[in-house]
Amino acid sequence: MRFKGVERLHAKKGDRRLNSDTIKKGIDRAPHRSLLKALGLTDREIAKPFIGVVNSFTELVPGHMHLRQIAEAVKVGIRENGGTPFEFSTVAVCDGLAMGHDGMHFSLASRELIADSIEVMAKGHQLDALVLIPSCDKIVPGMIMAAMRLNLPAIVVSGGPMLPGRFEGKAVSLSTVFEGVGKVHAKLEDEAWLASLEMKACPTAGSCAGMFTANSMNCLTEALGLALPGNGTVPAVYSERLVLAKETGYQVMNLYRENIRPRDIVTEKAIKNGIALDMALGCSTNTILHLPAIAQEGDIAWNLAMVNDVSERTPQVCKLSPAGAHHLSDLYEAGGVSAVLHQLLEADRFDGEVMTVSGVTQAKRLRTAKVMDASVIRPLTAPYSGRGGLKILFGDLAPEGAVIKQGALTDQGLVFEGKAKVFDGEVEVTRAIENGEIQAGDVLVIRYEGPKGGPGMREMLGPTSMLAGMGLDASVALLTDGRFSGASRGLSIGHVSPEAALGGPIAYVHPGDMIRIDLAKGRLDWLISEEEKEQRRTQTKLKVTRRDGYLGRYAQIVQSASRGAAFRSSGEA
Repeated sequence: MRFKGVERLHAKKGDRRLNSDTIKKGIDRAPHRSLLKALGLTDREIAKPFIGVVNSFTELVPGHMHLRQIAEAVKVGIRENGGTPFEFSTVAVCDGLAMGHDGMHFSLASRELIADSIEVMAKGHQLDALVLIPSCDKIVPGMIMAAMRLNLPAIVVSGGPMLPGRFEGKAVSLSTVFEGVGKVHAKLEDEAWLASLEMKACPTAGSCAGMFTANSMNCLTEALGLALPGNGTVPAVYSERLVLAKETGYQVMNLYRENIRPRDIVTEKAIKNGIALDMALGCSTNTILHLPAIAQEGDIAWNLAMVNDVSERTPQVCKLSPAGAHHLSDLYEAGGVSAVLHQLLEADRFDGEVMTVSGVTQAKRLRTAKVMDASVIRPLTAPYSGRGGLKILFGDLAPEGAVIKQGALTDQGLVFEGKAKVFDGEVEVTRAIENGEIQAGDVLVIRYEGPKGGPGMREMLGPTSMLAGMGLDASVALLTDGRFSGASRGLSIGHVSPEAALGGPIAYVHPGDMIRIDLAKGRLDWLISEEEKEQRRTQTKLKVTRRDGYLGRYAQIVQSASRGAAFRSSGEA
């Protein structure tokens, strides 16, 4: 299982070696052993490696309902292979429940708290290795960031995806309900219909059933090499998920014994592999916030333009909800992430020489994978699109970039030009949509929702899904320095950088300004004269949002969305 020829990266950031012997061996550690025995541990258990089991369980998140059972299965595997597990938790925000109100300011911001809390627990107790059990939204990247920062032997096993519901003879999920709200506002359906839909849309535990942020990131753990095959797609309620959890607990002990660490696995090549899978699956735009933050924790180079380079040579072979009719359970039945990666590997769109937590290279791990349903995972010769699911746009309105889920559009060569309607925040635009003030051809500019200006870069599924429910998602464009949900679809462009609060061009757009979106050229442009732009910069006073508590501290040290909205490193200006 030893990785031959792998350059050891342990001298880099985060490599202060932890070892549980520090707190349990020698006469000076008798008080520490006394406390461990107060936990009911035997001398045999104390002598074994201490393995942190980071369980994100809360009673507020439906994706977490079963995580106690997953954690118990992980602990069985750890004990079976010679370790002593210690379970602890993190904060966890359900984006669905936080959507559309003040709570959404805390969702992305919680990612840094998650990484920090794991660091505190692992270093405070000198743990030897970690098993990370995320399920929803920002928890997955937060845990991976911690793994890269600490560089302890670590492995991920998520709670798995929710099964879709059935309503009026069709598969439905959470995004269907959000779009249903738009239908009611448009008087296409009534509230009784919506009440029936909400009872059926989320039928089981697990991460919401489409290719939304949590499922996107859980699938990417397989491409990055940090999870065993199946982590992204085995449904939450299947017993196979418990087997996977036991195998994950067992495997972390092998990683510990061989001293194999996250930075041996997640390299620049592995990050590019993650982007390739992202493009092939048509993942959430939020992955383009999380991958650079993960890269930063591992001291890995990141350039946003790299996403376009990978996208141009990676066909989109899956079209999962909300872009298409299939859900994560369909991808599972079709062969899962491994089947998609096998196709990419065969076509030289994926690096098979990078290593994985399985103890073998990606090429060896994927050699038996195959597609079981070509209607769900199309061949590369007949993809949904010859380009990947995401596109980074640059231009004078987004000098540092913006992102769109082009795989959710029918026309990837689209040129859209329209007049701006400008809103300082999500609340204003939602009210305008509800009041019928938006028409086909409008470009809705939603600003002061960025990492610093929000603060917290709120996810705006409400406006996008309402427009989709009204049938306007293809004829109205939305631009924001905030972000959209993985469940969003349509002409929704997020992460416009620099953000308004930092004096980005989006701060100076006026109602009626012409804006052009050119997908083929990857451009997002503001069609007014340079003289007018300069005049507005000198005459416009930027809006300042002041927050107390954590959000106030967050706003002071968070970076641009183009850098993953990660915190500045210590000492960085």
